[in-house]
Amino acid sequence: MPPRRSIIVVACVVLLSTIALTVHKVGKARPEFLGKLVTSKASSNAQSLYGVKETSSQPCAKDVGWLANLDIQFPVRYAEREIVVRPKSGLERKSLTKIDESLFPQAKASVAADETHLGLLDCKSPITLDVPVFPTTPVNASSMVFGMATTLERLDDSRHHIARWLAHTQAKLLVVVITPEKGTRATDEQIAIKQGVMRDQGMDVTLVRPLDEGEIYTESYFSLVRVMYRHRTAASSWFVLVDDDTFFPSMQALLAMLDKYDPDRQYWIGAVSEQWWSVGRYGMMAFGGAGIFLSRGLTAVLEGEYDVCTTEMHKAAGGDERVMRCVYGHTETKLTNEPALHQMDIFGDLSGVYESGRFPLSLHHWKGGDYPVDLMSLVSDVCGDCVLQRWQFGKDTVLTNGFSIAEYPEGEYANGLDFRKAEETWDSHTIEESVNPGTWHSMSPSRPRLALDKQKIQYRLLESTVNDGGVRQTYAHKSEKDGDPATV
Repeated sequence: MPPRRSIIVVACVVLLSTIALTVHKVGKARPEFLGKLVTSKASSNAQSLYGVKETSSQPCAKDVGWLANLDIQFPVRYAEREIVVRPKSGLERKSLTKIDESLFPQAKASVAADETHLGLLDCKSPITLDVPVFPTTPVNASSMVFGMATTLERLDDSRHHIARWLAHTQAKLLVVVITPEKGTRATDEQIAIKQGVMRDQGMDVTLVRPLDEGEIYTESYFSLVRVMYRHRTAASSWFVLVDDDTFFPSMQALLAMLDKYDPDRQYWIGAVSEQWWSVGRYGMMAFGGAGIFLSRGLTAVLEGEYDVCTTEMHKAAGGDERVMRCVYGHTETKLTNEPALHQMDIFGDLSGVYESGRFPLSLHHWKGGDYPVDLMSLVSDVCGDCVLQRWQFGKDTVLTNGFSIAEYPEGEYANGLDFRKAEETWDSHTIEESVNPGTWHSMSPSRPRLALDKQKIQYRLLESTVNDGGVRQTYAHKSEKDGDPATV
């Protein structure tokens, strides 16, 4: 059985609530930061996800000095919970798992700015949640070669996020370093330094200059087909074009998806846009931000047609469109759509996507909003593909692991709220006379959005840190009422 580790989850409303999720190694006591909570070891008799009885409560002492490092205003209301995660063989990841008890105690303590220790009168005992067995060491992804075209500045902005999914996996990354429109050309020394920094982070990355120094971004993007193919090894089976803000929550899941396909056949795998108007404009195209997966068999053909395709691309608007034109123009290959890959071409509040309970193979456009995917995915170190997995506690609280805690004060569960359907928090762009209202093809089934702070109170992830062999997550909700503290 894989070792168990610890997760701590903290929720805040300028008033703070803390959830402690703890996965610890078999045979080891829980870490000291859990204070006076129960320290017995998890065992085969630990309670499962189903039919969990209400746990006992008791007084306990907490170190809350770390709250001063958060971007919150004091005083805050505070609560905490420990969750012990137990890997279980044969268990499949569920979209929503119901737990027959509340997540937090009713009483939440008030914390002032200068407080470092807190005595809680009502501390719930830890709860054990089963998760599917997951690898405890990086997977072997040497079959994949990734390619992106970007500037050194943008690459540095994304470096830590890329490391979350690429480091120590044996997958290769080729980066074509382009010159920003209003910037200066990177020197050889700058490129070498950045490459060294990324390699020191455990990434097998090679930074190269454009094949043609005069080419524009879309040309550099399409050139990745040739650049990646020329850097192939005997193990290279899949050539993957990505943007610098493409994020893969699980390399294990990505490899499992590719295992369905024979890389020696011609496959062009990706996802269309979530917005129907984009599909109407570009057609059945693999949108680049979601990741474009070219099999070894297809890439060899595209390499042979590369020069011809390049001369035909003067009308192509984007790099992914150039790939589409070459595939459709010179092969019989059609798009294999994998809907769990996400271009994220939807705008507004994307909570409904992240809270849907659907496990994404890729995410995109995280730079454009408050979606810290690197912090969200940190919990995967202790529970595998549990990122964005949902647990319903009692009748009014849902934890979307790594993204949010949602409370439904008006009893939406009792009113028949269907959590199989994604909440339509995003903005849709409709096409005149189209039957599809915007996202049916990508986000269905869905349901209307709820009124925040009335029908739904949302605590968003504020912080996630590795702590004593586990992960502490902090969620926050700022009260809309004047004078009310936030909750953490």
